[in-house]
Amino acid sequence: MLSYKRSERIREMMIQEIADIIRTELKDPRIGFVTVMDVDVTDNLRHANVYVSPMGTEEQKQLTIKGVSSAAPFIRRLLGQRMKIKFVPELSLKWDHSQDYSDKINRVLHAIKDEKKEPPPSDEGE
Repeated sequence: MLSYKRSERIREMMIQEIADIIRTELKDPRIGFVTVMDVDVTDNLRHANVYVSPMGTEEQKQLTIKGVSSAAPFIRRLLGQRMKIKFVPELSLKWDHSQDYSDKINRVLHAIKDEKKEPPPSDEGE
């Protein structure tokens, strides 16, 4: 039998529940498509950092982060109702830039690959 820390089990449930709450319960027009990437929960379950990754233009991403952050108390209240735990952690929503960073690295690698495909310049002018 595997032994998991309680905070790890809570973390996994929180990822699923927060993603569902954002998708189905939040009606803020600022909020576009957003993915819950991870949740870091302290061992005493008093605080949780929720890492989200918004999609869209830079402006849409900023608006989504503001909308989701302002909904943190509402999300926390629904978590308490859904998870039936004694203490619902205080939520801090943070922008997870790892997807943006990954996309940037991918673009650079594709640019390098495309450079290698180009034929070398000819020496006809010499």
